[in-house]
Amino acid sequence: MKTFKILIMALAISVALYQQVSEDKNIYVTVIAIAVFMFGMMQLSAKTPSKNQEKEQEDAD
Repeated sequence: MKTFKILIMALAISVALYQQVSEDKNIYVTVIAIAVFMFGMMQLSAKTPSKNQEKEQEDAD
């Protein structure tokens, strides 16, 4: 599933970059591609532990 999300994000950012260099830019496609990329980043980074996770556990004890 992680690989699938990374592939979708790579596709979205490549579409956004392609739209920026094309002659007739479609702002809606660019905005949707960036939104998909940001949503994917949010999903992937949600599983990354916080730097202060150990400190928060010690404070809770």
